[in-house]
Amino acid sequence: MTTTATATFTYSHTVGFLAYRGRGFIHPVDLALADGGVMYVLNRGGPESVGRLELKRVCVCTADEGYIGEWGTGGTEDGQFWWPSGIARGHDGRLYVTDEALQRVNVFDADGQFIEHWGEAGEDPGRLNRPAAIAAAPDGTLLISEGSNHRIQRFTVEGEYLNGWGGYGTQAGQFNTPWGVSCDASGNVFVADWRNDRVQAFTPDGRFVGQWGVSGEGKGQLSRPSSVAVDGEGYIYVADWGNERVQIFAPDGEVAAILRGDAATSTWAEDYLAANPDESAARREADLAPVVNPWRDHHRETSAGVEALFWGPTSVTLDKEGRIYVVDSCRHRVQIYRKVS
Repeated sequence: MTTTATATFTYSHTVGFLAYRGRGFIHPVDLALADGGVMYVLNRGGPESVGRLELKRVCVCTADEGYIGEWGTGGTEDGQFWWPSGIARGHDGRLYVTDEALQRVNVFDADGQFIEHWGEAGEDPGRLNRPAAIAAAPDGTLLISEGSNHRIQRFTVEGEYLNGWGGYGTQAGQFNTPWGVSCDASGNVFVADWRNDRVQAFTPDGRFVGQWGVSGEGKGQLSRPSSVAVDGEGYIYVADWGNERVQIFAPDGEVAAILRGDAATSTWAEDYLAANPDESAARREADLAPVVNPWRDHHRETSAGVEALFWGPTSVTLDKEGRIYVVDSCRHRVQIYRKVS
């Protein structure tokens, strides 16, 4: 638990565990939220081989670990995924999934029925090159970050291009492989500028406002940030992917909290272990929380060796109840925290 003068951030529980199909995740990369704590968890699923294509799917569950179902599969046909990267729920209730390899956005209804896809490969305005994250703006439009075109573009939900900004570089307003994108309630746009190791903020029309973070491992520094979210009080949540943590910046720009991961075994995992006593016994004998030397062990090796910690946190998402959802990709789960003001 980490405390500032105005807010407390505390671990709540974990949802998920490794499962190729059904109740579980495999390399989740992002999630979208709906009413009632419903989570649409996007699973990238690993290598693009014939035997693993079916692992690329959306698992539908709830924040209190209820399992609803799943939909989607790997492939290149309508409604299929190859390199699924981002998922957003539009104000129309539809789900929008970006695909970095197929250079398109797949559109589904709330039950996972394919509706259409839009997007064409290219560099001109309105075309896509490695579309990564996608976010619904307050005005109902969709924002997409493009890793290889180094820009942000805004579209209607039908895929009509509206505007965009950016370009390759290190100056204010430029990007180097942007990944995460989100909006605050006023429509201001926040971008996880992945290879520039920073988060940038813009007005709704793309005018640069400010930035957070510089390259490094220390407090307030970032290494390959992959996702960003902003709450109603102006706190900025950054999935500091390269540093295996989530950093939370207060409205004044100071670091309010650093989350490293606190996962306990999920209910789904407990059910699985109860039905598989041999694996349960092996788990009890394993050292899942080895003693590490923070002065000697790099954060990535530490996270890989300590089960409770984040390992590959790719996405951070917020709900209206003050819950913070961290997609813990390499451990196939979502860790949920709460903010108490």
